[in-house]
Amino acid sequence: MPRLLTTLVAATLLATAPLISHADQHGDTADKVLVILSSDSLQTQGMAMVLSNTMAQQGAQVNVLLCDQAGDLALKSYSADALKPKDLTPGQMLRGLAKQGGEINVCALYLPNSDYTQEDLMEGVGVATPPDMAGQMLDPEIRIFSF
Repeated sequence: MPRLLTTLVAATLLATAPLISHADQHGDTADKVLVILSSDSLQTQGMAMVLSNTMAQQGAQVNVLLCDQAGDLALKSYSADALKPKDLTPGQMLRGLAKQGGEINVCALYLPNSDYTQEDLMEGVGVATPPDMAGQMLDPEIRIFSF
């Protein structure tokens, strides 16, 4: 009986070795994250930015899609009340994320349906295209969070 158990354990380890190896290989790479923010709530925007920055600090590759009134965070002229406890606005947190390498885009409908142009956006902010965003949303390697 002990011999059968030893054989079973050895077979299990051999069968799972590729999975363990795969996990170890991907443990060194950053997770890909898509954060879709459309809320106009200051605290919701702030929490989305706190979590996005935290994920980036933990090694994730963070892409942010700003839709509707949340697109205002990417404006050069953005201003809002600072949130406790760090006394930062969601826009300041977004700029911090961009400095960490986060990719920031406004949705394809934001500029055409506002009084703003690409020149009004902070440096480095792009305009998302539906094919690119749909590709990210369908990619099983990308985690999606919506606020």
